[in-house]
Amino acid sequence: MKIVILGTAYPYRGGLATFNERLARQFLSEGHEVEVWTFTLQYPSFLFPGKTQYSSEKAPNDLLIRRVLNSCNPFNWIRVGHQLRKAAPDMLICCYWMAFFAPAYGLISRIARRNGKTKAIALVHNMMPHEPSILDKLFAPYFVKSQNGFVALSESVVKDIEKIELSIVNSQLSIKPKAFSPHPIYDHYGERMTKEEACKALGLDPKKNYMLFFGLVRVYKGLDLLLDAFAQIKDQLPSLQLIIAGEFYEDEEKYCAQITANGLEERVILRNEFIPDADLRKYFGAADLIVQPYKSATQSGVTQVAFHFEKPMLVTNVGGLGEIVHDHQMGYACAPTADAIAEDVLDYFTNNRQAAYTAYLQKEKTKYAWSKMTEAFIKITNNE
Repeated sequence: MKIVILGTAYPYRGGLATFNERLARQFLSEGHEVEVWTFTLQYPSFLFPGKTQYSSEKAPNDLLIRRVLNSCNPFNWIRVGHQLRKAAPDMLICCYWMAFFAPAYGLISRIARRNGKTKAIALVHNMMPHEPSILDKLFAPYFVKSQNGFVALSESVVKDIEKIELSIVNSQLSIKPKAFSPHPIYDHYGERMTKEEACKALGLDPKKNYMLFFGLVRVYKGLDLLLDAFAQIKDQLPSLQLIIAGEFYEDEEKYCAQITANGLEERVILRNEFIPDADLRKYFGAADLIVQPYKSATQSGVTQVAFHFEKPMLVTNVGGLGEIVHDHQMGYACAPTADAIAEDVLDYFTNNRQAAYTAYLQKEKTKYAWSKMTEAFIKITNNE
């Protein structure tokens, strides 16, 4: 097939760019012709809460990435749509994660499909975001109506798409094909490091135990719950420390105040910065337990990085996280409360669960191959 992936990619940074590039490589490995069309402008700077949108790493030399899409310019959307109509890929994959992009993706897909050949298949990370706004009600239906089918990374997202389809009043919209394909494992971050190697690289004591909270810090990710949970068990687990590794998209000071109020100043290692891909293996290598205390979620790329490095996880049972992390087998899927998190962290370290949970995780990770996701796209495109 001839395939165009429309979404974020290099020179933009982050998990979504990583996902699209890895998906493109999988299609290429299966013999397809693939291009990634990304943004000339992704977000206006005043809408972006971080320090920079751009990667500091080298450009990938194995992918054809074109910068074509201005997210704020409707005249550009028309031009990109006509370029795709002329290029006539068999499959146009629109990588959707928030309603801000719905007008652009929706118009581009409609124009591209006029060639009678191209099928628009949405890759949906989040249909309804963690922090919803009026844009979701206004724009999401426009995008949904423009697509031929959908691949979602969790069952909860499939249900969200169905709700939007059913909410479109007085339309002739038919229910379109959908596939649930779990987030594949990020398998390109290099080999595992031993705990001793990783701690040496990070300047940490390998004799300590470490929980890792990894990724951008946002309200819905529940860092406040984790800090309150840690305060409950700090005296029972004197060798336990918490690593917070990721750029803050929220007010850092309120978390620092919480750390101080809970007496955790000597127990929290704070790395308020975007962690480049080359350093992930250090943080995951040092960690004994990956902790995702989310208040809401669909799925998480952090989970799949943990699979790659074979690290047990604690997640809260929200969205699709509990679908992936089997409770008391490879980790924990607990209620999104400080009490529940504290109970499971205490169980993990006092009962030495790491070896048993790692062994189960090693078997389970084989389910999350990238080939399963490309298969889902191809089946929907071929109406199978």
